[in-house]
Amino acid sequence: MLPLFGDRHDAKGIVSDKINSVDILRGSSTLKRGFAHMLKNGVVMDVTTVKQAQIAEEAGAVSVMVLDKLPSDVRKAGGVARTASIRIIEDIMDSVTIPVMAKCRIGHVNEALVLQETDVDMIDESEVLTPADESHHIWKWDFTTPVVNGARSLAEALRRIEEGAAMIRTKGEPGTGNVAEAITHIKKVNDELRTIKAIYDSGDNQDLVRMAREFKVSYDIVEQTAKLGRLPVVNFAAGGIATPADAAYLMSLGCDGIFVGSGIFNADDAQERARAIVLATTFWNESEKVKEAQKMIDERQSMLGLDVNTLELRMQERGGSS
Repeated sequence: MLPLFGDRHDAKGIVSDKINSVDILRGSSTLKRGFAHMLKNGVVMDVTTVKQAQIAEEAGAVSVMVLDKLPSDVRKAGGVARTASIRIIEDIMDSVTIPVMAKCRIGHVNEALVLQETDVDMIDESEVLTPADESHHIWKWDFTTPVVNGARSLAEALRRIEEGAAMIRTKGEPGTGNVAEAITHIKKVNDELRTIKAIYDSGDNQDLVRMAREFKVSYDIVEQTAKLGRLPVVNFAAGGIATPADAAYLMSLGCDGIFVGSGIFNADDAQERARAIVLATTFWNESEKVKEAQKMIDERQSMLGLDVNTLELRMQERGGSS
């Protein structure tokens, strides 16, 4: 069981309310990490319209992520990518019963505050949008709404968790339809987890101190993670997932769920593909079910993938140095 505690004494995001003489506490780690737990083994789908959100809900998505443009369209459009229109977010919130997330730019505190005031269920501080601050991420402890961040390595993941992230996702390479980078990132995280777990089991505290210095995080979070043998928060896969088999493979590598961006709604068989990816994610360890899911889609209708080695824009590198 993953820990749901871990609040900082100076966390400004924890708010006390009173409803019908009952004291209510919002914004605690228990609630924010607990919300992420509720999404485990599910699929979060990127959407840009009410119709897409309704398709996602009907397909069995556990949540939708609202953007102005899908990641692949962000690549084509160029320029500055910002958070989605508040009117669109509110229209989607009114049209579906599943949780609604939205993206803000890395380091853009006020975009995140606007999304919090809009009452989205989770904020994604995302490299898909143009970073507002190349050196600093948002201090997420100051937010009542839970925040998810991307990571390419254990060090990046732990730094985001220390900033208050309630959930982590692999970055992959968004908008490419190429799952290779997402696989690379989760395997790197797993390798580093095995390394610190072995150090912890050996009782070599000095070596854990060395790892904490390398990762640029506190000793406490390294020790906690090493003891668990996994991240202390829910970890989804994202970036380039386009087929049911992609989703099943990432689940088999230890991911807790799947984010799908351009892979569904830039395909010509969006409704069937959405259902198929949900099926494969749910039954990832049953080969017959994954085959059934794969059979639901037509590869000729998949989005045209991109070779990540020839990309001019590598979204995964945004915010990676901080």
